[in-house]
Amino acid sequence: MRISARNQIKGTVVEVKKGATTSHVRVDIGSGVIVTSSITNEAVDELGIKAKGHVTVVVKASDVMIGVD
Repeated sequence: MRISARNQIKGTVVEVKKGATTSHVRVDIGSGVIVTSSITNEAVDELGIKAKGHVTVVVKASDVMIGVD
């Protein structure tokens, strides 16, 4: 797969939690860091996403906020 997005991180699926219409996919990107993505159940099924599967997390955001105490 070739894609123009530069924020690509390879990881391993830890868990897929399906809801009524949306799934939460938890991906370990290394050093115990977990990234969670919310995608449709249909996308999970079409892409064959399962625990222990290898995926690429693609981050596309117009804004990234940081907060401090």
